[in-house]
Amino acid sequence: MLTHLSLKHFAVVSQAELVFGPGLTVISGETGAGKSLLVDALGLLSGIRADSGVVRHGAERAELAGEFRLDDVPAATAWLKEHELDEDDASSGSGCLVRRVIRADGGSRAWINGRPVTMAQLAELTAHLVEIHGQHEHQALMARGSQLALLDAYAATAPERRQVAEAAVQWSALLRERDELVAQGDVSDRIEWLEHQYLELERETLDADSIAQLLLDHRRQAHASDLIAASESAFAQLGGSDDVSVSRALQQVRHELQRVASHEPRLSEVDGMLAAAAIQIDEAGSLLDRIRDDLDIDPSLFESIEQRLARIHDLARKHRVAPEELAAHRDALEQELDALRGADRRLEKLDSEIEKTRLAWRTAADALGAKRRKAAGKLAQATTALIGELGMGGGHFGIDIEPLPADKPDPNGGERIEFMVAANPGQPPRPLRKVASGGELSRISLAIEVAALGLDAVPTMVFDEVDSGIGGAVADIVGRKLRALGASRQVLCVTHLPQVAAQGHAHYRVSKAAADGVTQSQVQQLDAGQRQEELARMLGGVELTREARAAAQRLLDDVT
Repeated sequence: MLTHLSLKHFAVVSQAELVFGPGLTVISGETGAGKSLLVDALGLLSGIRADSGVVRHGAERAELAGEFRLDDVPAATAWLKEHELDEDDASSGSGCLVRRVIRADGGSRAWINGRPVTMAQLAELTAHLVEIHGQHEHQALMARGSQLALLDAYAATAPERRQVAEAAVQWSALLRERDELVAQGDVSDRIEWLEHQYLELERETLDADSIAQLLLDHRRQAHASDLIAASESAFAQLGGSDDVSVSRALQQVRHELQRVASHEPRLSEVDGMLAAAAIQIDEAGSLLDRIRDDLDIDPSLFESIEQRLARIHDLARKHRVAPEELAAHRDALEQELDALRGADRRLEKLDSEIEKTRLAWRTAADALGAKRRKAAGKLAQATTALIGELGMGGGHFGIDIEPLPADKPDPNGGERIEFMVAANPGQPPRPLRKVASGGELSRISLAIEVAALGLDAVPTMVFDEVDSGIGGAVADIVGRKLRALGASRQVLCVTHLPQVAAQGHAHYRVSKAAADGVTQSQVQQLDAGQRQEELARMLGGVELTREARAAAQRLLDDVT
C-alpha cells in the first residue's frame, strides 16, 4: 500500500508531501490545476519514460519519491530479496522506498531502498505495487499477462496453475538434457580420451590423507640424519648414564629437599611437583627412544617417495589442478565417463520421460483451462452488467480464449486470453488495449476490478479520467463502485465530479496560484468542513451559495 508520495520541482508543483491510508482517496481541483500530475508522478515512479518537460521551469531536476508498506504484498517482498534490494535493518519494518530523479537535460536515475537500479528493475518492482487505470501507456490491464493473472485469481486456479507450471518446467528440463546428449554426437573419441585421463589418475593414491602422509614421510627421510642426532642427544641429556643428565640432577635435588622437608611443610609440595616432573621426563625419554628406533636412513625409500611426489605434481600440472584436488578431478572424470557410456540408454529413457511429462502437463492444463473458461463466462457477464451501470449502456465485455499448440507445454497453461470490449451497441468487440477513450478505459477497468471482487494481487489502484463524460446518477454509481473497491484495495481517484469525490474516505484538493509571475500548484488534504466547501465548489462553481453547500452536505450524508 502506498503510504507517502513526495514531489519536488515537478511540473508546476514546487514541493508537495502527500500521506495516504487505506480505502478510497479522491483528488479534485480546478481544470488545469494539476490533478493528474499525481497520477503522472506515480507513472514515473513505475518506470515509464520521462522527458525534461516534467522538470519545473528554472529547476535543475525534478525529484519523486514513494513509500510503500509491503505487509500484504509477498510478491514484492520476494522480488526485493531476490535482487538483494531489501532492507538490511529488520527494525525498519516491511516497507520500501522508491525514488526517481529527472534532470533538466533529460537524464534520469532511480533508486530502490537507497540503491541505484535500472528503469526495468523499477518497473518490475512497481508492477507488484501499483496499477494505473487511465491513459494507455499507464494501463496495467493492457498486458495479457496481467489479464491472465486477474482471471486466474477470480477462478481460484492456484493449485491447478502450480501443477501446470511444475509439469512444464520438468518437461523443459528433460528436453534440454536430451538436446545436450544429442548435440554430443559420436562420443567414442571423448570416451577414449577420458579413459586415458582417468586410468593415469586411478594408478595413484590421491586422497588427501595419503598425500599428507606422503609429504610427512618425505620430510622425515630428507632430515633423517638430523632427526637421529637430535633424538640421541636429547635422550642422553634427559636420562643417560652421565651424572649430569636431567634425570640424575632431579633425583639429587629431591634427595636434598627431603632431608629438610620436616622443617618446612611446603617443601613437600615442591617434592611432589618434582616427582611429577620426573615421571614426565621418563616418559619423554621413552618416546624419544621409540622415535629413534623408527628412524632409519634409507636412500632407496627416499628416492621412491620423491618419485611418487614427482608423479603427483606432474599429474597436477597436466590436469591444471592443485595436488589435493586430483581426487575430486578423478571422480568427476569417472562420472562423465559413466554418463557418456550410458548415453544411449539415457536417450531412450528420456524419450519416454518426456512424453510422460507432456501427457501429465496436458492433463493438468485441460483441468486449468476448464476452470478458466467457466470463470471467464461469469466474469464477462458480471463486468458487462457493471459497464452498463457505469454509463456505457449496450457495451459488452468478453474474454477471448485461444488454445496454444499442444506440442510445447507452457508454464502458464494451454491457452492465452484477451479481454475484449464493445464500448457501444452494434460495435464488434475489440481488444481492451485498443479502446481509444481514456475515460471509457478507466470505467471498463473499474468494472473489471469490481467484478473480480478486488482479487487483483496489486494493492494500490489508481483511476484517472474514470468520470470523463458522465454525470448525475451514473457518477453516483461510479463513486459507489470505487468506494466498494476501496474496501479490499487502496484506491486513488482523480475526479471532477462531486458525486465521486463525496465517496472518498480521504480527500485532497489541488489548486494553483501565481506568485511573482510564476504559476504554482499546491496540494492540500481536506478536513470535514473543507470537504463540504470543495464539493460545493464542484457543484456550483466559483460563487458558493447556501444551496450548493446544503447539496454538498447531502452528498456527504448519503455516503454509506
